[in-house]
Amino acid sequence: MTEGQIIKALSGFYYVRAEDTVYRCRGRGVFRKKGIHPLVGDYVNFDINDPNEGYITEVKPRKNELMRPPVANIDQAIIVSSSVKPEFNPLLLDRFLVLIEYKSIKPIIFITKADAASTEEKKILEKYQKEYKQIGYHVEWFSTRDPKEITYLFDLFKNKISVVAGQSGVGKSSLLNALNPSLFIKTDDISESLGRGKHTTRHVELVEVGDGLVADTPGFSSLDFNEINMQDLADCFPEMRSRKGKCKFRGCLHDREPKCAIKEAVELGKIKTYRYEHYLSFLNEIQSRKPRY
Repeated sequence: MTEGQIIKALSGFYYVRAEDTVYRCRGRGVFRKKGIHPLVGDYVNFDINDPNEGYITEVKPRKNELMRPPVANIDQAIIVSSSVKPEFNPLLLDRFLVLIEYKSIKPIIFITKADAASTEEKKILEKYQKEYKQIGYHVEWFSTRDPKEITYLFDLFKNKISVVAGQSGVGKSSLLNALNPSLFIKTDDISESLGRGKHTTRHVELVEVGDGLVADTPGFSSLDFNEINMQDLADCFPEMRSRKGKCKFRGCLHDREPKCAIKEAVELGKIKTYRYEHYLSFLNEIQSRKPRY
């Protein structure tokens, strides 16, 4: 029995790294019967039956997991937005942040393509950068074309398992290529008709970046809140989470209820209006979803 970690899943095979060797493995049929689906990032036990090949016999307990992208045991999530093409979208950024917060994973915001932003766009982005930092988020704004702006990012990845997520075309693959030029991850230009990048990453794989491991994942632009309950949503907004205990009514959803500490904070400018509007939009989405049986 050998212990290792799944670093890639592709075409029904799991590539498990144990010390300095990577083994191509299949999962035992018992996993399917028990509804267990091994994920990249899982720590596993496996049997070696041929040189560099084997069968996974056990998936060890996870500290967390994501299904989109499918990765487990994550220390932090790098949420990548771009300055332009596609333009910075705080609503989409907040969707990512809510899902990451719900999983109790530390989020870090990267805003790419700083060199492509106009003077006016830079003013707007600087405002957003300041406001998200005030909430407590770590925000980096840079261009992958400038090596000097990339070097200082390495320490953020050290001894961490990170997931890199974001809308297609924001520069996730370009970022990883800049951090580790040996990866040669394929990138494509933005689709002019759709305004988003072409999907170039076809599988999930942990790659070495800055003395850590990073999951390069397929880009996607649609996120849902199927796992999140109405009562949990405010906890996914740090500036609301710290105030919700001051509401008059227990179970306050911070919508139409009177004497709500969250709404009061919005009126006083302590919570940004757009963040509260995003919260209401997400709340309505959760309230409107069809019940699951």
